[in-house]
Amino acid sequence: MKLSARNMLLGTVSGITKGAVNAEVSVTLKAGTPVTAVITNASVDNLGLAVGKETYVIIKASSVIIGSDLHDAKVSARNIICGTVVKVIEGPVSAEVDVEIGGGNTISAVITHESARSLGIKEGGHACALFKASSVILGVS
Repeated sequence: MKLSARNMLLGTVSGITKGAVNAEVSVTLKAGTPVTAVITNASVDNLGLAVGKETYVIIKASSVIIGSDLHDAKVSARNIICGTVVKVIEGPVSAEVDVEIGGGNTISAVITHESARSLGIKEGGHACALFKASSVILGVS
């Protein structure tokens, strides 16, 4: 499967809570990193999702927010994953930031150049990636 989305991470479904229209799907990545997705019940059924099934977590880099010192942050985004900045590509308008989150997984974000500068984003530094559960797309092979 080839996608234009920068983030495609393999994990295992660890929980599904269905509502009237949508379902909250919990996925555990390598190294135990949890990710929460909200997708439609029809998508859960069409993908054949069930606890224990392998699934891909897909997030566009433009949907990822970067911050620092967010371990205890109180925000509505369900996914806050912290790690080490392993790559920064700086441009005049935007910067690409890659954060290694464990288990060989990296999350890429595209943020403004000014945000990267004001946060002091540097390779080897600490950063947290935030993204909403509704920004997560799930896929199966």
